[in-house]
Amino acid sequence: MQIVKQSALAFFLAVFTFTVSAHPHSFISLKTTLVTDGTQLSGLKMHWTMDEITSADLLYDAGNAKPGDEVWKKLAAEVMANVLGQHYFTEFWHNGQKVKFLNRPTEYGMSREGHQAVLTFVLPLAQPQPLAGQKYTFSTFDPSYYVDMSYAEDSDAQLPAELQKRCTLAVHTPKPSEETLNFAVSLDKADAPPEDMELGKQFAQQVTLQCQ
Repeated sequence: MQIVKQSALAFFLAVFTFTVSAHPHSFISLKTTLVTDGTQLSGLKMHWTMDEITSADLLYDAGNAKPGDEVWKKLAAEVMANVLGQHYFTEFWHNGQKVKFLNRPTEYGMSREGHQAVLTFVLPLAQPQPLAGQKYTFSTFDPSYYVDMSYAEDSDAQLPAELQKRCTLAVHTPKPSEETLNFAVSLDKADAPPEDMELGKQFAQQVTLQCQ
């Protein structure tokens, strides 16, 4: 099997010193809100909460820094660079075609919530997309499934107030086959699935936006 790609591992900036088996090895809780002017969709506002073990090194480096301190800006820039290297770990689809993103986020930052590190950023679409009568889908996932990236609650994918009367958001959680589950369990920390298998995509939740 292939060694896990450094680009995917670098996103977490954490060195795990314990022995663990089975994918995934790390967990990120997602929250997403649409960025819109009411008629067009221009991006996704992301809120990623890392699990405590993944957060440990980041929070250690931050020390007792207060919100807005320079150390948070530096850590956010380092993590964001690796997120960009993986195309925001996100796919966005309209009418069977991938919607392109801008190469850089319009805003981003990092903070602490208890014992967990939180990355926030706005993922900008390359071109604003019309909402009226349109349907879109998007998913956020690590292709290698080294990291589980998921919504704890369906309500963690949120519509802004101005769209709530004419649009709906629905989160679909897939049910991978027993064969796929067993394969994921068989992978240890140094392993990665074949790229063409798209293992992470098979576990990825899909969010559907439908507007009148």
